[in-house]
Amino acid sequence: MLSINMLSSAHNVKGQGVLSAYCELLSLVKNSLNDDFEVTTNTMKLCDITHYHTIDFKFFLSIPFTQLKGTNVAYVHFVPETVEESLKLPWIAKKVFYKYIIWFYKGVDHLVVVNPYFKKVLEGYGIESDKITYIPNFVANDNFYKTDKDTIDNLRDELGIDRNKFVVLGVGQIQTRKGILDFIKVANSMPDIQFVWAGGFSFGNFTEGYSELKKIVECPPKNVKFLGIVEREEMNDIYNIADMMFLPSFNELFPMAILEAMNLNLPILLRDLDIYPDILFDYYLKGIDTSDFESKIREISLNKESYNFWSEKSHEGNLFYSKKRIAILWKKFYKKIYIEKLLLKYTKHVDGTN
Repeated sequence: MLSINMLSSAHNVKGQGVLSAYCELLSLVKNSLNDDFEVTTNTMKLCDITHYHTIDFKFFLSIPFTQLKGTNVAYVHFVPETVEESLKLPWIAKKVFYKYIIWFYKGVDHLVVVNPYFKKVLEGYGIESDKITYIPNFVANDNFYKTDKDTIDNLRDELGIDRNKFVVLGVGQIQTRKGILDFIKVANSMPDIQFVWAGGFSFGNFTEGYSELKKIVECPPKNVKFLGIVEREEMNDIYNIADMMFLPSFNELFPMAILEAMNLNLPILLRDLDIYPDILFDYYLKGIDTSDFESKIREISLNKESYNFWSEKSHEGNLFYSKKRIAILWKKFYKKIYIEKLLLKYTKHVDGTN
């Protein structure tokens, strides 16, 4: 049995996808792959495999030591391009931080990206292609699932949402890159539909566009509710009050919220970005601007056949990213990188090198 040490500080910042991805993978390895791997979390113990989920400086310093006993891997949840549109930093801090991100990624033995699109991005920073592996995100069905109508009605009552309203849900940190301004613009043009956003300012006033977005959150249109940061354990209730998901983000890797919504077969409307076709295929609706978004939402809300079609597409996406299928990918990956490390050590020993 191989030992794995999972290192993460994602729990220090609530309401972000990194934490959701970490929780899902940790649960998968502990519960579904426990015959093959023994897992510890955030310890100083040297293990066969060390998996970095966040890029803390203390983790960076540990990289050479974790390579002494075994091998290590870092989960790529962001690159400088995605940070650029998320956080507002002084130019010198930004420059240093971006260099540090790449130093971290170059320092580990392996990288896992959640979207194949970012393999080319990392290669552009001089990172070797053969150290990058694509393994998609996933969400377990026992965490996110459709509940009964009575429960949904009660949940809507608690949030002050009309039981008969068509509800459009957005999920994620409140940032400019998430397309919040377009979300509001579309809501303003559709006063008969209820719009809800679950998520808040996880990074406070360091958030890009904080001042403008804070004013909107404090005084939203009548048909928009901002719920703030919602604990992950409570998010299933939020998905259940919704009729569809709408994420007009300008920049993403692979939002966990999409997979969570797919568990409930919610139709998904996204901005037409280059990163989506390779991971979401034809499971979602796409739009290019606010007029297009409005048209798609109107179609889904009024046409039952269209709604059922895109609900089924969401269901297909849920089946494709099943826990069972992704578990097989992680099992193969972990065993492969450990065996590669053993062979490398053996080759060096035979050659008489260190």
